[in-house]
This record gives sequence, structure tokens and C-alpha cells, in this order.
Amino acid sequence: MLCVGLDPDPARFPGSWQGRPEATFEFCRDIVDATADTVCAFKPQIAYFAATGTEEHLERLCEHIRNTAPQALLILDAKRGDIGSTAEMYAREAFDRYGADAVTVNPYLGTDDVAPFLERADKGAFFLCRTSNPGGADLQNLVVDGRPLYAHVAELIAQRWSTMGPSGLVVGATYPAELAAVRAIVGDLPLLVPGIGAQGGDIDAAVAAGATADGTGLVINSSRAILYASSGDDFAQAARREAERTRDAISLAARAR
Repeated sequence: MLCVGLDPDPARFPGSWQGRPEATFEFCRDIVDATADTVCAFKPQIAYFAATGTEEHLERLCEHIRNTAPQALLILDAKRGDIGSTAEMYAREAFDRYGADAVTVNPYLGTDDVAPFLERADKGAFFLCRTSNPGGADLQNLVVDGRPLYAHVAELIAQRWSTMGPSGLVVGATYPAELAAVRAIVGDLPLLVPGIGAQGGDIDAAVAAGATADGTGLVINSSRAILYASSGDDFAQAARREAERTRDAISLAARAR
């Protein structure tokens, strides 16, 4: 149930890689190649490519993932969301330009916002529900009709949007109580769980709170802890060791439920 997040920050690449014109693609490619057999998914974060003008590197990376790790779900972490006509362009960007299997979507604009992401039977969306950042509580934990807003979002996804197309929810490992509450609402829908690793989320608590009855149903993301397990030229080997450690910890936690 491990997902490796691909958040390439050139400032954190090994010193010998600084200034290499293909560094962003090559760094991520080497991470993918080193960890592909340990994961259920890869999650490139579009902002890290757009900020450095390397969207072409992201296109090549997505193609590389599809060709060399076809068993892995390719999730484009874009957190898109807009009115229907613009959302359609965002869906085309994710699914046609980058060839993603799924994309993260901000549900705040409602059904006409999310519909374009759910119109393809072989594609899907992970909707933000209870995010891993502390500030997420500013809105997501507001009490509406006696329940936190994130619970209303979870119910809407489970009862309506999941009938429109393949749907999942983003719920942070940093809030296991909320993770358990969402699982109780949405049944067996998949949950994308960020917050493991650098953000301090606990694997045992996340699995205990969020796994389905058969011990699955989670896509547990770790980004920086794996990408930057070493600051040297052995970064790919170090990433593999950390990925194996994280994968095994997830498996152990699932068996212990």
C-alpha cells in the first residue's frame, strides 16, 4: 500500500547533480526505477515541475512510469478544481497530456467541478477531504449541522460522486481519529493517505484507523523521507532502502490489525 510521492526540489539534489539540464527528470526516473517493485502507486506533484519550468520532464516521467511500472497507479497530485468548463481542461491535462490514472481534486466547487474527472471509466479522482496540514482544520473541521464539514464531504463522495465514476478521498495520516471517522462513512472506497515520513504521521495508527476490514484500501504516501533519504550520489539506493522499510512497516501494521 506504499505510494512514493515525487516532489523534486533541485536545491536538494546531490551536489554533483546541480546545474544538470535533465536533473529533474533523471532524479525522479532513478527513484522510480529503484522503488517500482515496492509500491502500489507513484504520485508526482505538478507544482514542483511547473515552478521550475520542467513540465516536459513531468510528461517524460509519466511516460516512463507507464512503460516501466505499469502495475503502479499513476496519481497526478494537482489538486485541481474549477467551474465545469475549466475543470474539463484540467481533466484533459491530467489524463491526456500526462496520462495519469487518477488526479487529486479540490471538491469545494461542487458537482459540476468534479464531474469532468469522473467521466472516464478507466480514470478516477481522489478528493480532498481531511488533509494532513494543520491549517486544514480551519475549514474542514467547521461544525455544520452537528458534524464537521469533512464528514459532509465524505458522505457526498460516498453517496453521490462515487456513483459517477471511480472515486477516492485524501485523508491525512496526521489525524488518525478523523481518518477512522471517514472510513466509517465511506465504506471500502480507497483513501490516499499523505503525512507519513517528514510530516510525522504514524504508520501503525494510520493503518489501524483507515484500513478496510480485509486490511487494505489505503494508498499511503511518503515523499521527502524516501526521495531525500541520502543527499549523496547513492540517493536511489537509499530511497529503495527507505521504501522497503516503509512498505514492510505498512504490511506489518496491516497483519497486526
